[in-house]
Amino acid sequence: MMPNLIKKLSIPALLLSITLACSTLAPATPQPVETLNALYTSVAATLDSLSTPTETPQIVEPTATPFLSFPTTSSTPFIVNTITSVPPTQTAIKCDAAAFVADVTITDGALIGRGSDFTKIWRLKNVGTCTWTTSYAIVYVSGEKFGASNVIPLTAQVVPGQTVDIAINLTAPNANGRYRGNWKLRNSLGALFGVGPDAQTNFYVDVNVSGYTLSAYDFVVNYCDATWKSETKNLGCPGSQGDDRGFVRALKEPAMEDGATRGDGLLTYPNKSGSGFISGKFPNFIVQNGDRFQALIGCQYGAKGCDVIFRLQYQIGNGDVKTLGQWHEAYEGLYYPVNVDISALRNQKVKFILTVLANGSSHDDFALWVNPRITRQSANPSTVTPSRTPTASRTPTASRTPTASRTPTASRTPTASRTPTASQTPTASQTPTASQTPTASSTATASQTPTTTPTDTETPEPSATPMQ
Repeated sequence: MMPNLIKKLSIPALLLSITLACSTLAPATPQPVETLNALYTSVAATLDSLSTPTETPQIVEPTATPFLSFPTTSSTPFIVNTITSVPPTQTAIKCDAAAFVADVTITDGALIGRGSDFTKIWRLKNVGTCTWTTSYAIVYVSGEKFGASNVIPLTAQVVPGQTVDIAINLTAPNANGRYRGNWKLRNSLGALFGVGPDAQTNFYVDVNVSGYTLSAYDFVVNYCDATWKSETKNLGCPGSQGDDRGFVRALKEPAMEDGATRGDGLLTYPNKSGSGFISGKFPNFIVQNGDRFQALIGCQYGAKGCDVIFRLQYQIGNGDVKTLGQWHEAYEGLYYPVNVDISALRNQKVKFILTVLANGSSHDDFALWVNPRITRQSANPSTVTPSRTPTASRTPTASRTPTASRTPTASRTPTASRTPTASQTPTASQTPTASQTPTASSTATASQTPTTTPTDTETPEPSATPMQ
């Protein structure tokens, strides 16, 4: 049996171990050869006797137990997996795609003067597979448009791999600040695409707007350069105070309806009749982009019966006279700012016309244009005095009592009537908080009336020294 065999084998091993152990305790003197031979013979005999079986052992096949083995030789190749760097999957090249190359002009954050014209040029590269034809365009997407068109077609074709400079004319806003406008390309089918890895990023213009508001033309200083006329005659300049045929005079700090002064002005008085008017046509002025006409309008202080229509007109060459705007004003203790964008007339020689029409009897129509001027935005200060924007006063304060001078007599009764017609009412830069805002088609109702009021037979004296 298997246990007996194990016992038989273990006994010789034990004896051999004891013998060797004892030999290690013996003196270090070498033993004679005979002694060693005898010892080997004894051990061999013992092992021989133990190895002789007394019965035939029954061999039991052991149960196979699974285990992992590695063959030392095999006809099958041994494969070792190694890690290999795999490049990222490349995005398929698009038909329409662009790459931004450079800002040829107007780099990001460039300083631009208020209302100034400038040209932005982008350098782009066609990195797609399709040719950009003239049916392609750049289109406005978002942000500040800078006065540009929504769609600007390309002027030449751009083949794949070619670089192109795309220019666009723009105009800066009239207020300080940081502005950005976003653009993309559009193909012939109307699909938008841009720059960047996905061809969806906007290219843009980014500027800082800053500057000054300057007076480009002062109508008070130059009022005698204009040709003045009324319904009855051509008028001299300066006119004569109290002339029933109409007159114009420049006044130093005239008092407006509320009794306050806000700058130099033009006092315009229509000829005395039910359809009277006075008009002054100024010499040619070349308008630039961003130019505006600004003034304060109202009746002279104390002119209780004042009821007029202010009109701003222009003429180019010998063409028709056109109206930019008109405003109906009556004496109610208030005044109103006028602020008209005239950029549409840019680069043209324009004759501006200031007109006042009587809205009924003109016996008390002393109409004031205070600080009438054309303002212009600039990135730099100028020797020209910057214009100011006065603040409207809402509390009428009497500063003097008008003195009666004479009773005017009508010169004649006109046969033709004249009815002013509204053409356009531009937006004022600030809106009065009076109970009613004057427009071209309605009469403003006086919200407060000064305590001192001239009678129908009185003509108010100018509240300031005439400017000769």
